[in-house]
Amino acid sequence: MSNSKVISKKNKTAVKDLKSSTVKTTSGPEMLNGVADIRRFFYKNEVPLYFISATNFNMLGADEWIKGFKFICHIECFDGQHPNVFSPKEEIPHDEFTSIEDINNYLLQHPEVQDYLKTRKKGKNTGKAMFLMFDEKTEKLAKKLGLQVMFPTAKMRTFMDNKVNTNRIAEKAGVPCVPYVLSPVTDYAHLNKVSKSLGTDLVIQTPFGDSGHTTFFITNEEEFKKYEEDIVKEKEVKIMKRINCRGSAIEACVTRHGTIVAPLMTELVGFKELTPYKGGWCGNEIYPNAFTPELRKKAIKYTQLFGNQLREEGYKGYFELDFLIDQDNGEIYLGELNPRVTGASSITNHAVFALADAPLFVFHILEWMDVDYKLNIKEINTRWSKQENIDSWSQLIIKHTEDTIEHVSEAPVSGIYKMFDNGHIQFDRMDTHRRAVETENEAFFLHISKQGDYLYEGADMGILVSRGRMMTDDFKLNKRAKDWIKAIRSKYVSQIVEDKREKIVLTGSLTK
Repeated sequence: MSNSKVISKKNKTAVKDLKSSTVKTTSGPEMLNGVADIRRFFYKNEVPLYFISATNFNMLGADEWIKGFKFICHIECFDGQHPNVFSPKEEIPHDEFTSIEDINNYLLQHPEVQDYLKTRKKGKNTGKAMFLMFDEKTEKLAKKLGLQVMFPTAKMRTFMDNKVNTNRIAEKAGVPCVPYVLSPVTDYAHLNKVSKSLGTDLVIQTPFGDSGHTTFFITNEEEFKKYEEDIVKEKEVKIMKRINCRGSAIEACVTRHGTIVAPLMTELVGFKELTPYKGGWCGNEIYPNAFTPELRKKAIKYTQLFGNQLREEGYKGYFELDFLIDQDNGEIYLGELNPRVTGASSITNHAVFALADAPLFVFHILEWMDVDYKLNIKEINTRWSKQENIDSWSQLIIKHTEDTIEHVSEAPVSGIYKMFDNGHIQFDRMDTHRRAVETENEAFFLHISKQGDYLYEGADMGILVSRGRMMTDDFKLNKRAKDWIKAIRSKYVSQIVEDKREKIVLTGSLTK
């Protein structure tokens, strides 16, 4: 099948509808001229602003930049110690959670959340909200409460989040992808037929996936049979040539003045110490000179091209791209698109380059603030590309890797931990600021799973953030990373539950 396949007439119509439904910003009474004015504007903000999600991980620190910014969360990661996190105390009857969207819809229908929103209203203005994940039901519930969703429509995000559509957008933007074909697959013989030009060592992705859970590595019929049900049920899948690659990630924001691009980060993928999924994302590193100048330049160029194409499609705001770097020929290819804030956003938005100007989420929210502004995108991108404006940070996403259901009786609290020379760790102090970590012997831990919760395969246990690197130059976990992972896991005490498997709700990753 030709890689130049264009978006179908049906999809073209959908995109046209999406463009017309995008929220338009109206001119306000003042014109903001550059970063200093934008920072002042948000420090004086009077509009109630929210991030509503299972946890506040993805937008940590937003409340320090924006007056009146609050988190509404289902999981209280700070056990009531964070001044700007609201979590309902009583659980109300609900259907089983199968996704983050379900959790958000539950929160919007919760009487405690609704009362909280009412207490913070400014006249008739309930405020504006961001979500990690949301669907059309979320939009209806938010509208009923008077909340404006600070993202393009769920319909548009779903269209763009589809890995098949991502490749077609990349083609239009002129961004190279790993050699691929887009096709339905009926059986292994059919797979060989449609992917003949790619060889027999393949990677198949279904249109939607969760941290590598729906990325399949296929070299023979036996491996295909293992994932056949998930593959053949899709109308179309992405079939790629398998390359010897390293993962990387880059976040950006589409604004009316152009696309702002953050520095390229390394990705931790598939480490068995962190995730049960072979292709699963499990962390990031950001540090000076992580990539050659040539690779950084290409990544920035491709991200700007992709962002500009997203704007043509009617999209605005925050997005993230995964790039795959071929270790054999040095080429860099687009892996996938996340049209939203992501698990990498936390580390992007507290690095030095972001603190010197403003985090990406500030520019995202600005697009929904009904105010005119001027911004020199080229100057920002030039500053952010300078290696002296980057400091060194790593984050590890620690999941339950065993195929068991376990009840947690003890769990480490969120805050700053110190590691001793013997590899043991000790809780040092409560803090909500990752930048309070001063040395590589300290780390900030955010617990997701806590006492009373159940662990299942792929469940998020917590996130560890520290200065310095967690991988070697050949993309393997270093000793420090392994020591921290072992030490954090040792703080969890849990018991295997034999008869609860069908009663546990498996919602997948809560960090994305």
